[in-house]
Amino acid sequence: MADPVRVRRLSDQEGQQLLRITRRGTGSPIRLRRALVVLASAGGNTVPAIARLVQVGEDTIRQVIHRSNEMGMASLDPRWAGGRPRLLSSDEEQFIVATANTRPEAVGRPFTRWSLRKLADYLTTLGARPIAMGRERLRLLLIKQGISFQRTKTWKESNDPQRDAKLARIDYVTTYFPQRVLAFDEFGPLAIRPQAGSGWAPKGHPRRLPANYHKLHGVRQFHGCYSVGDDHLWGVVRRRKSAANTLAALISIRRARPDGAPIYVILDNLSAHKGTKIRMWAAGTRSSCASPPTYASWANPIEAQFGPLRTFVIAGSNHPNHPALIAHLHRYLRWRNANARHPDVLAAQRRERARIRSERQRRWGQTPRRAAA
Repeated sequence: MADPVRVRRLSDQEGQQLLRITRRGTGSPIRLRRALVVLASAGGNTVPAIARLVQVGEDTIRQVIHRSNEMGMASLDPRWAGGRPRLLSSDEEQFIVATANTRPEAVGRPFTRWSLRKLADYLTTLGARPIAMGRERLRLLLIKQGISFQRTKTWKESNDPQRDAKLARIDYVTTYFPQRVLAFDEFGPLAIRPQAGSGWAPKGHPRRLPANYHKLHGVRQFHGCYSVGDDHLWGVVRRRKSAANTLAALISIRRARPDGAPIYVILDNLSAHKGTKIRMWAAGTRSSCASPPTYASWANPIEAQFGPLRTFVIAGSNHPNHPALIAHLHRYLRWRNANARHPDVLAAQRRERARIRSERQRRWGQTPRRAAA
């Protein structure tokens, strides 16, 4: 049997960049969808599951994954063809890009960053190869080459000495035991206030939400669980993150597989996930807790599921209180689990997933109606 199509192991910087793109949900829709595909594949999701997540064909998913393995993060950006012939040679464009990426101090200029005017003036003063071009043409060229004016940021690289071993373990269990892998994480904070979003509206008349000056409802945390093998997402809303709430969630996750066989729970390195009671519970219930490396939460399969949750439930909302927000959240989860099927999925797979949904569609803490498969 051929190996499943899967994205290569991501670096810490690539994983954090994918999380920023999917969590913000802004910018190019094509870039967002491709980032969701790569992030979901890095988390161990299969090609059919990713196709249902982003609602595109499985061949498109495989193409995105292959391009990501070949080109890296550059594969997220669309490449449009056409237009008038170029006036600058490829070498000149590469030289301009290299100069823009160089700190002005390195070429003898007494400032720390380039503006378009300063960069254009510097290019015209080069004795060996002067390049005369306007600021707007320079700006368009830099955008074409993927260079934009951005704020300087810091980054964290995983300092976990067991980084490769932890990533290899997550890869192994999601590949060979997907029906026994459940990913857990908190999503929030959920606040009662108007949320910025996007949607269809008459041109020049976007939808407007009232301002909210008094935030008296506090915040909530969505404790979510994602079954990798069943492609099923469910959860419950709590007032805060705590070891007691985490343990209650893990007990309910164990009930989702009541046959007594081992299960693998992937959860991050939050202190509330590592208490003594949780370790004792795992040892007594044949449950194994696997954690991604430090600063590598992108390796958790549930992270890719939180992107659509933020886009279609939180963005553009204006709920009056937390009960209304929670009801909306659970309506989306029911719709997601009942309709997240791609048209090309085989009929037998659809019937099997419908049977699993009928057995699993309940909130945490309720008694199972019958044993799950």
